[in-house]
Amino acid sequence: MALPKIEEVRKLNDEELAEEILATKRKLFDLRFQQATRQLDNKTHLFKHTRHRMAQLLTVERERQLNINQPSSTTEEA
Repeated sequence: MALPKIEEVRKLNDEELAEEILATKRKLFDLRFQQATRQLDNKTHLFKHTRHRMAQLLTVERERQLNINQPSSTTEEA
């Protein structure tokens, strides 16, 4: 499973972003619970993926709060 791309997160609208944040928090909680009860079985890489996804979601949410516009990759200088 590859790490998710930030471009995918930026395509979400505000409502979808909030739902995704809640779902990711829940997934991280479930992973911690499974690890504590020894049900995870050598899948600790899922922690990295989930934390990475959470960081992306929170970064995009904060960018939107601050109205930070990302420069477009196809800028033309005239």
